[in-house]
Amino acid sequence: MGYRVQVVGRVQGVFFRASTKTEADNLGLTGWVKNESDGSVLIEVEGAEESLELFLKWCKNGPSIARVDDIKITEIPIQGFKEFEITY
Repeated sequence: MGYRVQVVGRVQGVFFRASTKTEADNLGLTGWVKNESDGSVLIEVEGAEESLELFLKWCKNGPSIARVDDIKITEIPIQGFKEFEITY
């Protein structure tokens, strides 16, 4: 199972991408995270359902200095990512 997640709020300049990678790595998930030009953060992630549920719950809050105002979650086909990366 895979998801595309768009996180809106004060999510750039608050270590959101680095924290997202740490969280994904800890949960054994693969995919990527990047900043978008509109100020949001975009994530594509895949892995075990239980780990994905924990990850999506984490995304609703993010790191302590972030402020998540909205989160949009869309199920997507598996891409076969090998690791979780921060992309630019």
